[in-house]
Formats: sequence, C-alpha cells, structure tokens
Amino acid sequence: MTATSPHMQAGQLTVAGQFAKRVAMQPDAIALTDGARSLTYSELAQHVAQLAGALQASGLKRGDRVAMWSENRFEYIELELAAAQLGLIVACLNWRLTDEEQRHCIRLVEPALVIVSPRYAPALLRLGEVASAHLVLGEIFEAWRQAAQPVPPDDAVSPEDGLVILYTSGTTGLPKGALVSQRAMVARAMVFSADYGIRGGDGFIAWSPLFHMAATDHSLATLMLGGKVMLCDGLDLPRILDWAEAEPLGWLLAMPGMIEPMIEQLRARGRRPRSVRMLGAMADLVPRHQIAELSGLVGAPYLNSFGSTETGLPPCSGALLPAGELPASLAKRESSWCEVRLVDADDREVPPGTPGEMTVRGPTVFSGYWGNEAATRHDFRGGRFHMGDVFVRHADGSLDFVDRLKYLIKSGGENIYPAEIERVLLAHPAVRDAAVVRRPDARWGEVPVAFVACEAGAWDEAALMAHCRAHLPGYKLPRELRPIALDALPRSSTGKIQRHELEKQL
Repeated sequence: MTATSPHMQAGQLTVAGQFAKRVAMQPDAIALTDGARSLTYSELAQHVAQLAGALQASGLKRGDRVAMWSENRFEYIELELAAAQLGLIVACLNWRLTDEEQRHCIRLVEPALVIVSPRYAPALLRLGEVASAHLVLGEIFEAWRQAAQPVPPDDAVSPEDGLVILYTSGTTGLPKGALVSQRAMVARAMVFSADYGIRGGDGFIAWSPLFHMAATDHSLATLMLGGKVMLCDGLDLPRILDWAEAEPLGWLLAMPGMIEPMIEQLRARGRRPRSVRMLGAMADLVPRHQIAELSGLVGAPYLNSFGSTETGLPPCSGALLPAGELPASLAKRESSWCEVRLVDADDREVPPGTPGEMTVRGPTVFSGYWGNEAATRHDFRGGRFHMGDVFVRHADGSLDFVDRLKYLIKSGGENIYPAEIERVLLAHPAVRDAAVVRRPDARWGEVPVAFVACEAGAWDEAALMAHCRAHLPGYKLPRELRPIALDALPRSSTGKIQRHELEKQL
C-alpha cells in the first residue's frame, strides 16, 4: 500500500482541512482581531485563498520555502494557512537575531521568496544578496495578492508535508531550523484540547512573537478548534489584560520575565479576567510565590509545562498547579499522546529514581532539522527524539526536571546541575530570579557561581548563603553570589536565561 493510496488518504488530516471545516461551520465568527480590525472565518478564508493563488502564480510549488520576517500581524497567520493549502513551508525568521545569524537562517532554507514587514525591510536589505526575491508587506504586497485568482486547498498535500520552520536557540553555534509538519501541528492542537479542555469558544492572545512555537502552535490550534486569535504586537500588558477581561481564554500565556509586571498591573486594576482555563508556562523558571500570586489573581491554574520547539507542549506538560496555592512540588506529568522514556548515555532505560535523558515518541514531534542531517540523525537515534534534558522519574510516575544534559558543572569529580541550586534560591522569599553558571577553578576544575536578582533593598548575601547551606550539600554550594538586576538577566526568545552570556561576565 503506497502513501498516496485511497486507504492512506482516508486516514489523513491536514491543517488546511481542519481550518476549512471551521470556516464551513462558523463563517461569521471572528477568527482574527488586533483590536483595530477583525476578520471573520469566511473573510480570513478568502484572504488565504487569494494569497495561495498569488504564491502559486509566482511559481511556488509544494515543498518550497517562504521566509517571513515580521512582527505579529494578520499576514503572518494568513501566510501559514496559505502554505498549509499548497504544501509550502514558512520559515519564521527571528527578528531578534544578529545580521550574521539572520543571513545564516535565510541561506539555510533557500527560500523562493522572503516576505518582510516595513519595520524589518531595512535589516533585510542590509543582508545583501539573500534579499533578492522579497516582498514588503503593505501596498506592494496587497497589489500582488489582489492580482491573483483564489485557489482551493491542494488535495495532494500530505500531513507529513512541512508547514513551518522554527529556529531553535542554542548556547553555542548558529540556530537550527526545526521543521514542523502539518501532522505535528494538528496533533499539538489535539493535545491542547485533550489535556486542558480548550475548545472552540476559547480565545488566545498571541503576544509572543509568531516565530516562537507558543504563538504559532496555539494560534493555529485555536483556528482549527474554532476560537478567536487576538494578535498583539509584543508584550502590551494593558491591551492583553483588557482582552482578558472581555474574552474567554483557553491559555493566557505568561513567561518568565513578565510575571511580576503582570502581577503589578492586575493588583492595580483590582479586577479578575473574565474566564481563563490556564495561564503561565515553564514553572521551573518562576519563583513559587509568584506562581501562587499570579494564579490567584487570575483565578486559573498555572501550567507546569515542559516542552520544546521540537515537540510542542508535550512531553511533560500534563499537570496544572492549583490557583492561588504555593506549589509544594514542580514534578511534571506526561502529556497525552506521547511516550516518554528516560535513558542513560548508552540509550538504556534507567530505573525510577535515576536521572536520565528524556526521549520522546509521538505525533507532535517535529520532522528534523532542516539542512542538518547529522543533528537530526543524532537526536533521533533509536527511533526516539532525544531532548537533551535530564529528568528523574518517581515511583508515582511523575517526573522532576534535573537540568540540561549539555550544561553540567563538573566540580571535583561531582556532577552539579545548575537548576538544582536555582530551585533552592528561587524558594527564598527575597529572590525574584536566579541563574547559576560554571567558572573555571584551579582546584576543583569548575565551581558554580550564582547571579541573583532580589527584591529592591533585600540583598543579603549572608542570609542567601545560609539558605543555600540549609538545603544543599557542600559541594553544590555556589562559590560566589553576584547581585544582578532582573532586567539584566539575558534571555532567549522563549524567556530562558542564556547562561553563556552570564559566563562572559566572569
């Protein structure tokens, strides 16, 4: 039986097919809004069909790449849906990158066309030859689109066709392009529904960049489930909270670095959002007292997530922390529709209580790194995706994050994971955030150093060190505590602290 046989086709489902179903079911419901204007599902479908026609008339064919370099705006979502109709792949360029990194990202995918917003057009032109075939959003783009005839979805498109390339940040080297298929995107929407009860009446505020998996995954999931996507150009807290008071939300995304400002604004307003099924993300990176306060103010449980660009919210985002409660544990639960196995350096499964690298298998997993077969082969060895993260499984099946496999501090023959120390520091009431890095040491090889952001006027090195001594063995104690302002902690686009940048300060 071939992949194109009628039997196989009958078992397939694509993003374009799911979106078309929603258009037929609720043509007059609002699909997209930015506060100034809105598109119904039928209007969005018309825009998408005409954009697909323009791309097809320009000679683009199934498997070709279109690079998008833009802030959050309607055309971004429209392009992703048009690509789904034709089997094209959208390379979502990270506008935070340097010229060198951006040039690498564009050359890596060899796009047939680059679409850029006026905000980033000068930066694209600065890159030289990679900008040869490009369109600027606005009048030029709209004239190009309007000149085309609308086209329907291509029935030959397969769920395994790539849909987006999202660039992953690493501590070293240039970004890698993770290819996410239509199959994976549909499965990610199914997990949102199965694990969190998100359904058609639940909206989503896409404020984080659409080059980031949280915004793209859940925007497309919302449209496949029949909800409303509210596009926001960055972290505009007043607008975000206005929407939260007016609209039912499935997931109010909150990331490390923005928790405290959101708490302050919610306190000042004195009003609770209308209806939120869950909020937050990456609880390991947030002080526990902030988790309790924010979830209490919103009246929604906090998402105790662990996922990645490569896997979506799975494999370990199946647990929600109760609203308003100080979490006693941040142990994770497996997500639906995935299989998790912890393995040692030889890919043998480790027993409960033993740290091991997390590997995952399931339909939400991406299709590999574009143009990097060596990395793809290495990370998919044994038919499972190796995440590069160390966890330990407990007797009840829950999983505790230990640290990144590749960021170990080897001190006097002992392995120290920075997150072990950071969790202790984050439990101190004066600490707003903390990051631990390694420093070369003549005696021990490497030792841990902690950068700590405290409440204003609350820095007390002796008290912090005493707190660490009470909760850590001697060899894991930070050899130095360095005060740092909260906004001086360098972060990636996902909110994760970039340890290599802090190491430069040593």
